[in-house]
Amino acid sequence: MDRRSFLLSLATLALVGPALAQSALPSLPVREAHEAAKAGKLVLVDIRTPEEWTDTGVPDGAIKLDMTGSGFEVRLAALKLDHPGKPIALICRTGNRTSTLQKTLTARGWKDLIDVRGGLLGNPRDKGWLGESLPVTSYP
Repeated sequence: MDRRSFLLSLATLALVGPALAQSALPSLPVREAHEAAKAGKLVLVDIRTPEEWTDTGVPDGAIKLDMTGSGFEVRLAALKLDHPGKPIALICRTGNRTSTLQKTLTARGWKDLIDVRGGLLGNPRDKGWLGESLPVTSYP
């Protein structure tokens, strides 16, 4: 392989590599996330807003951490320190925000973040927490 082909291969890998890595990020269906949280195997974090918590309740055992609030990432880091060795499972309304947040934080060097597929209300691919009749706690 000549130098030019080698550099072109490296440039292609630099462009395509991150997309491939992001597509392999871990996720769980809501039922598995619920069971793992109950067993103490992960930390379940509801990243929705207080208005959303009021509308639907909060998944049992979830820590409420509004991703739109100031200092969100710092508070998430504190949770990570408070629960060493445990992955953090992120849940939102439909799974869209958690998927995007997981990719963003992973690009910043975060590890052990799990996207809870379907969120609270579900989406065309996943029934969601409420669709699976999993327990919620009312808010406030």
